[in-house]
Amino acid sequence: MASSFLSFSLLFISLYTADGFMEYVTGRCVFNSTELKDIEYIYSCYYNKVEYARFSSSVGKYVGYTGWGLKNAEFWNNNPSELARRRGEKERYCHNNVGVDYQAALTKSAKPYVRLRSVALPAGKHPSMLVCSVYDFYPKQIRVSWTRDGQEVTSDVTSTDELADGDWYYQIHSHLEYTPRSGEKISCVVEHASLREPLVTDWDPSLPESERNKIAIGASGLILGLILSLAGFIYYKRKARGRILVPTN
Repeated sequence: MASSFLSFSLLFISLYTADGFMEYVTGRCVFNSTELKDIEYIYSCYYNKVEYARFSSSVGKYVGYTGWGLKNAEFWNNNPSELARRRGEKERYCHNNVGVDYQAALTKSAKPYVRLRSVALPAGKHPSMLVCSVYDFYPKQIRVSWTRDGQEVTSDVTSTDELADGDWYYQIHSHLEYTPRSGEKISCVVEHASLREPLVTDWDPSLPESERNKIAIGASGLILGLILSLAGFIYYKRKARGRILVPTN
């Protein structure tokens, strides 16, 4: 499993007109391992904020997404020098910079902490929902996923966006609707630039803390009631012994 994921990008060209944003191109490196394995270099071309063509080192050529993009992709793919230059960017741009930037991110990042809890759903839906809440992490990029018995779960999962706390930190919440099965192991997995390995939190199916508190409060109330009843009974008996019975005609 990937230990973290991060990307950095550089805006190469941007053009503005009186009508607003027109065209720009970006290059970015995406990777998902602290050993910087499987780095992917992506070069994207945009017009009016729509990506029309992309070169990816994992594909090795340009791909067009619009009519204009298809024409440009075909032109660039038929240019050996352009393809050679773009393929060399993975080594020149990514490998020479990612290591330095990643180490810098590690020193300026904040590790998240995780709270995993169960929430009851309305009748007619799945019997249970788990909520994995991740707090106080920086930078913003993060991945939260679920596993069941070691296998990633992709269905019945919803997540919020990264929510800014207003103090440089972020939080995110992921929900898993599930039907409990005996002996299964469900975990929330968090991957972040501050972590050298995934942060795995296993779900403990024992009684949630809130329910334990309710039972504790109820038990305490019951014991207190019994004590008060016993004290009242003892007081009554003592008062009864001190009475003098006067015969009446």
